[in-house]
Amino acid sequence: MSELSDWDSFYVIVGSAAGGLVGLQFVVITLIAERPPIRAAEAGSAFATPTIVHFCAVLLLSALIRAPWGTITPFAVLCGLTGLGGIVYSLIVARLIRRQGAYRPVFEDWLFHVVLPLAGYAVLLLSAWQASLHTREALFGVGGAVLLLLFTGIHNAWDAVAYHVLVRNPKTKIEHGDENSAEKKRH
Repeated sequence: MSELSDWDSFYVIVGSAAGGLVGLQFVVITLIAERPPIRAAEAGSAFATPTIVHFCAVLLLSALIRAPWGTITPFAVLCGLTGLGGIVYSLIVARLIRRQGAYRPVFEDWLFHVVLPLAGYAVLLLSAWQASLHTREALFGVGGAVLLLLFTGIHNAWDAVAYHVLVRNPKTKIEHGDENSAEKKRH
């Protein structure tokens, strides 16, 4: 299908980036694991795992668009399911962030861990719904959603590294008991 093949180069680049970043995130989490904070498991479920999920969604969509579909319909259905699943997952993440006690989230955390991913998955669902009537526009919507998820994941991965290096690192001379005030100073 020519509409999908027009996007081949875009998704080769984006998919490769997402795949590489998934691997890099695993390395970072492994290095950080030497100094786990109190309640690390619940904070990881709320902050680290969603980053991997968003990168994997980008990787999945990049693979799906490169498949030799005969029509837009199977791709649109799978995009819609990915969008719907992402919306549900984003709502679960919001609940996890609210319930975890390792860190008090600030506005930026809510924006990048809940609002922007939710928007990306909603655009993905909407684009899938419109794909049969407005294929070209829907594919731009999918591309925009994919980029939003990729850049959100990059921000979240960097934020996690910065938090652990600048806030949790004993060499920064910040008291571990007052991590939230140190985090606010960083922003």
